[in-house]
Amino acid sequence: MLKKSFKATITASCLGYFTQAILINFAPLLFITFQKEFGLTILQLSVLIATNFITELIIDFLGTKYVSKIGYRRSVIIAQSLSVIGLVMIPMLPKLLSHKFLALEIAMIFCGLGGGLIEVLISPIVEACPTKRKSAIMSMLHSFYCWGQMGVVLLSTIYFRTVGIENWEYLSLIWAIIPAVDLILFCFVPINTLVDEAEESSFSDLIKQKLFWVFLVMMLCAGATELSMSQWVSAFAEAGLGVEKWVGDLLGPCLFAVVMGSTRIFYAMNSERIGLKKGILVSASICVASYLVAIFSPIPIISLLGCAMCGIGSGMLWPGTYSIATNRLPKGGVPMFGLLALAGDLGCLSGPYLTGMVSSAFGGNLKMGFLFSLVFPITLIIMVIILMKYFKKPEQ
Repeated sequence: MLKKSFKATITASCLGYFTQAILINFAPLLFITFQKEFGLTILQLSVLIATNFITELIIDFLGTKYVSKIGYRRSVIIAQSLSVIGLVMIPMLPKLLSHKFLALEIAMIFCGLGGGLIEVLISPIVEACPTKRKSAIMSMLHSFYCWGQMGVVLLSTIYFRTVGIENWEYLSLIWAIIPAVDLILFCFVPINTLVDEAEESSFSDLIKQKLFWVFLVMMLCAGATELSMSQWVSAFAEAGLGVEKWVGDLLGPCLFAVVMGSTRIFYAMNSERIGLKKGILVSASICVASYLVAIFSPIPIISLLGCAMCGIGSGMLWPGTYSIATNRLPKGGVPMFGLLALAGDLGCLSGPYLTGMVSSAFGGNLKMGFLFSLVFPITLIIMVIILMKYFKKPEQ
């Protein structure tokens, strides 16, 4: 009966990752619209991405110190409340403030606050549920970020095609319903703590361990590899490849999300037969190949498919690193998840931001930005090889 009641907790947590997908992926679909309507430059668009993830970075760090004291339930309710506010602000603040870029910056801060808390909280909440096959559950949980990304792109594209992209403001308000519903769910579902506060590893304990630093670099590269592609693929398709927006969105970020989510579900169903470290090594190699196809293919549709197929490689990177770290550092608790989320979000910040910066330096050529971003999956491959060579204890 206890385990059955925690299914509602897992359901609410999955909806939490769906919310995070909305917070991260909705605004990039409007980048070209923001350029035309508000006169934003590609550099300002990069700053909007950076603002979201810088805020998440700050919350990730603070979460390692205060979430256990505040309590999981109160913290996750606050996270969903901030998410609602951020999504409502995206269309409302530009109407209230004359400085449109500043208005969107403020909205991105609130989205980052909500998304950061979600990242810190949801994984340990699910890890603390009394379930078996933890790595499979973790992979399934993170697949809901992908389904959220797919839902945001697909349903937003349908909305733009039928209602008109000039009415994008109302869609942001519609998406705010998701975190509002999840807020209510988290008021009632059972929530365990992962590790008693007295037994949790401290910040200083964690950073003294060489193994933990390997996980930090892996998380940074996982976030950068995934987001460098997914945050820019819509603009890349529309401006760089010259295809229609709806085609680019469906074959770019939408297909990216579908294949990434499918990869995570596939691993969840076959977790007992797939080694995490080897799986991550293969996944990172697929990302390298996908970036190369996107950059060098002379055929626009093939380039788009290369962008989308990066989702296959990205699927295992983030949840797989979480699962290995949880197994190898079982007393890490919220501080460990918070610091790993901090590293992952640093990658989510640095990857897209540097991609935009490099692209801007080459006259807005996003292929040059993608070429630079190859450093992230390559570094991840190196980290996994180090993990396999020097830290040989099985992760399962």
